[in-house]
Amino acid sequence: MPRENSDASNQAIQRQQALSRWDNEGGAAGPVGGFADDKETPDMSNADIVALRVRVIALENLLISLLATASDQQLELAREMAGYISPRPGFTHHPLTIHAAAHMIDLIERSSRFR
Repeated sequence: MPRENSDASNQAIQRQQALSRWDNEGGAAGPVGGFADDKETPDMSNADIVALRVRVIALENLLISLLATASDQQLELAREMAGYISPRPGFTHHPLTIHAAAHMIDLIERSSRFR
C-alpha cells in the first residue's frame, strides 16, 4: 500500500507542476508582456498551415487511441484537466480557451467508441 500512496503523491505533484507551468506561461492567452529578445515571426505559408493541420489530425487520432485504452481514473483526470483550462471565476472568458476545454471533452467521448 505505501507504493500506491507514493504513486498518487507523485502524480499529484506532477499535475500541480504542469498546471503551474500553464499559469506561468500565461495559459491560453500566452505569456503576458514582451521580451527584449522577441523576434518577428514570419507568416506561415499555406503549405505550413496544411502540414500543421495534418499533424494535429494525426495527434488527435493517436490521443483517441491512447484514451480508448485508458483506465477510468485516467479518463476522469483528463476531464479534470479540461476544467483547469476553463476560465476561472472573475476572469474574462476567452473563446479559444472555452473551445479547447470543450474539444478535450469531445476527444475523451470519441475515444469511448473504441473501448
